[in-house]
Amino acid sequence: MTGRFSKATGTSVIGGTEHHPSRSSAPMFLLVGLLGALAALVPIWLGSSRVLMGVAILGLAFACYAVAFNLIFGSTGQLFLCVGALAGIGGYGGAILADTVGLPVVVSIALAAFIASLTGGLLSWIAVRRSLGVIFTGIVTLIFSLTFENLLLGLGTLTGGESGFLISAGAGTFIRSQIPPYYLMLVMVLVFLIVHGLLRRSHFGWAFRALRDDEVAAELAGVDVARYRVYAAMIGSAMLGLAGATYAFTEGRISPTTFGFAQLDVSVLVMLAFGGIGTLFGPALGAATFTFIDEVLIDFGRLRLVAYGTLIITLFLWMPRGAIPTVGDLFRRRQRRGQPGSEISGTSSEPPEEPSPSGSAEP
Repeated sequence: MTGRFSKATGTSVIGGTEHHPSRSSAPMFLLVGLLGALAALVPIWLGSSRVLMGVAILGLAFACYAVAFNLIFGSTGQLFLCVGALAGIGGYGGAILADTVGLPVVVSIALAAFIASLTGGLLSWIAVRRSLGVIFTGIVTLIFSLTFENLLLGLGTLTGGESGFLISAGAGTFIRSQIPPYYLMLVMVLVFLIVHGLLRRSHFGWAFRALRDDEVAAELAGVDVARYRVYAAMIGSAMLGLAGATYAFTEGRISPTTFGFAQLDVSVLVMLAFGGIGTLFGPALGAATFTFIDEVLIDFGRLRLVAYGTLIITLFLWMPRGAIPTVGDLFRRRQRRGQPGSEISGTSSEPPEEPSPSGSAEP
């Protein structure tokens, strides 16, 4: 079982926090549109620097990875420690299909995303069939991730090994220019957010929350736990493969470190935990925050990792449940404080005690 959620707080042992979304999708579309409008202004300040635009594109790629991982882990409690491997299947798969096989770039990206989706679905099906919990699912997927990294090195004649894979397909097109790839990745982030938001408001979302809150109760209520977990894994893995393949073609060169566990999975975990596991906009907030922090700390040299780790520990001690849940709790607390008759405002909401027949209050 993935862990039970408290009815009072909506949190689980995996650290997720997710308030039930409303039926209306209008606020979600409005917020996604506002986020897209703000992010679209970034090239105005950074467009003259190819290096900074590359950092911004990488940040959007990490936002895509975090949204996909949030769909798998935050929605159904499946700890997939193979985010980099699934994204690498998309990146290397798309590059090999385009350069070696000779397929068009769009077809290569679509097929690579499909292969990543099947792989993620298979991993989820194995975990469900073997009744693996959160920890053992993480161990199995971590082993798969390490195996994938060694496979890239072992098939050096096909993947380029440690030196990497130079992608010639797409050269000379808009995906290799300075600014258009940013908007391409931004559109992908917004689409991923909308898909995740619509899933949360559909019967898929209610089934995801039911099986994550209490797996036994969900099964008794008629929720096919195995099916919905595999669905979440396939959709999230398709997002990872699509983002990995698109980023590979915009970069033009990939290597095992591009999708390595230490470089990708750990960063995505930190970003999602900071923004808020299970929240819709937590992945985007975490990716934007830590992309900025990573760029600011680049001048620290060898002390960069020390400063980075100290900052992460400080942030998580201050906001252990994530930034969005913490801010949401503060906002609701201030709303309750302003309501008349609440205990916080100094007046009790308890009814007054009635006097006993003898004239004294009952104990």
